[in-house]
Amino acid sequence: MLFEDRVVWITGAGSGIGRALAHEMARQGADLALSGRRQDRLDQVQSEIEALGREALVLPLDVTDDTAVFAAADAVGNRFNGIDVVIANAGYGVAGRFERVTTEQWRRQFEVNVVGLTSTVRAALPFLKRNEGRIALLGSVASMIPMPGSIAYASSKYAVRAIGQTLSMELSGQGVSCTTLHPGFVESEIAQVDNEGEFHADRQDSRPQKFMWPADKAARVCVKAIHARKREFVFTGHGRFGAFIGRHMPGVAHFAMTRNKKKR
Repeated sequence: MLFEDRVVWITGAGSGIGRALAHEMARQGADLALSGRRQDRLDQVQSEIEALGREALVLPLDVTDDTAVFAAADAVGNRFNGIDVVIANAGYGVAGRFERVTTEQWRRQFEVNVVGLTSTVRAALPFLKRNEGRIALLGSVASMIPMPGSIAYASSKYAVRAIGQTLSMELSGQGVSCTTLHPGFVESEIAQVDNEGEFHADRQDSRPQKFMWPADKAARVCVKAIHARKREFVFTGHGRFGAFIGRHMPGVAHFAMTRNKKKR
């Protein structure tokens, strides 16, 4: 029981990795605070957590609303007498090449994936400092090896990676760790959310299914990394390979991403 009787606050907890992380944290003994935009999804996850014998508090939230984020953190801290772990997981992906991404789409991408993430951490930080807690940020392998057609999303995840690296330095010696999680392809609803952040149940996921990890498997390795207070954790297998190429052989990455265009 890695997190027995600890309190974990997760944003974006209604689906995908966030939902799976809530389940795994409950299995590891934690009580949960669940935030997200869809009340019905959060209520469902709450029931699932309670069925595992742990307590769950539902706090519907849009992370772009700074006042609401800080109110939610206070509600979690007051309900459970503190926060031990915050997982800033809320996010989505704007798709499209540079010429097609509008200014508003750029703003929304960064408001959710970057500013909303930092608001979540700032709101939880006073509680975490009291408990020598843990911060987890949801980054992406895209922060190391971006792909054409994902320029806004990859840019936001580059920013998340920089935030995680800098936070680890600034919080050194204060008892609070920061783990930035960089997944490759993991089962989620990200491909069913449009560039304005709206969910469409009928959208097909065009990501390569043969490389896809189940969300519960991803959650298990993430929880271990958070517990171990790792600074950065890259997964899946193909994600680690892509991240290595992107960081250490950028010329190879560029060739791989442009060779089909050259053939045409």
